[in-house]
Amino acid sequence: MSKRTVVTMPGDGIGKVVLPASLQVLDKVGFEADYIHADIGWEFWRREGNPLPDRTIELLAEHKIGLFGAITSKPKTEAVKELDPSLRDKGHVYYSPIVAMRQKFQLDICVRPCRSFPHNPLNFVRKGPGNTIEEPVVDVVIFRQNTEGLYGGVEWTNPPQIVMDALKSHPKFMNFASTPPQELAVSTRIFTQKACNRIVGEAFKYARKFGYKSVTVCEKPNVIRETSGMMLQTAERIQKDYPDIALWNTNIDAQMMWLTKNPEDYGVIVAGNMFGDIVSDGFAGLVGGLGFACSANIGEEVAVFEPTHGSAPKYQHLKPAIVNPMAMILSACMMLDHVGETDKARRIREAIAEVIQEGKTYTYDMLKLRGGPEVLAQGAASTDQVTAAIMEKL
Repeated sequence: MSKRTVVTMPGDGIGKVVLPASLQVLDKVGFEADYIHADIGWEFWRREGNPLPDRTIELLAEHKIGLFGAITSKPKTEAVKELDPSLRDKGHVYYSPIVAMRQKFQLDICVRPCRSFPHNPLNFVRKGPGNTIEEPVVDVVIFRQNTEGLYGGVEWTNPPQIVMDALKSHPKFMNFASTPPQELAVSTRIFTQKACNRIVGEAFKYARKFGYKSVTVCEKPNVIRETSGMMLQTAERIQKDYPDIALWNTNIDAQMMWLTKNPEDYGVIVAGNMFGDIVSDGFAGLVGGLGFACSANIGEEVAVFEPTHGSAPKYQHLKPAIVNPMAMILSACMMLDHVGETDKARRIREAIAEVIQEGKTYTYDMLKLRGGPEVLAQGAASTDQVTAAIMEKL
């Protein structure tokens, strides 16, 4: 097999710590690749007025596979203040580079596995019969529509007259018609049939391939009737081709309650952009938190793999580093699966499971400590120590 080229985008904060750790593990397991660094993030917004430079887009377009670390994002007014003075008042508007990347390459399928590792001290537990303690096995995979919905970016503050006229054509807008435009902020939630077909179809394919017994649509069709309704109706139609897989329908608010009552009941979950973001973080909290939350952004040509944690810049410069690299390493495993290196991905996951079960090398979050340089003296392992332990098991 020819050597692949992977575009590496550490980004901001701890992305610059955990991404190199994942490359060490990939090298140890025998994955052969050329890695090309690409610029992305807050530094390039401040210096160039663009957090996703064209040169990075060109690299992704050429090589198709990316590993991404983390991004710092700030509100609009703060973002403008941090621009280089020479760039201010020139029309630069900050927009999340990962969202822009998803839309540029139509990375419309976001896959977020939330699987518990035995003996992880952060796993969800509950009381069982007779005051016993139960630790249910959580194995949930969220399929989140990645390019539409509330994250589509179609929004206005002080909507122009043409938008106001369109809004006024809807009878429900009468409650807001007397509000001056300068006092209005409007965000749209746009779903398309094409995108619903693709995300729901991929969710059912995945469920059948890996033996899941149900696909759950997690939306809010009783209130958000048009968009959530389209997702549910699409699932009802597609499910007819998968009679062996049950279709469940939950509202996002109820789902957030049920996931702490019976998380073991769920398999594959499919949702729009915002609700998929919410429910995946909820399930991630049951399997160890964001230190274990990996994800894939997959389009028809390009795929980018990333942990779902933030940039946590306060931890970037600690020496030695203390952050948990497992979410980034598990994201690299998803990349291996995507390119057909499933055996290498399996070996890395098994190595992580061994380290966790052994219980000797836990990062500060796994020990439930407050992050800071003092955690190493309290028994926490550094980022390098955890990475080395995983590599040793390999």
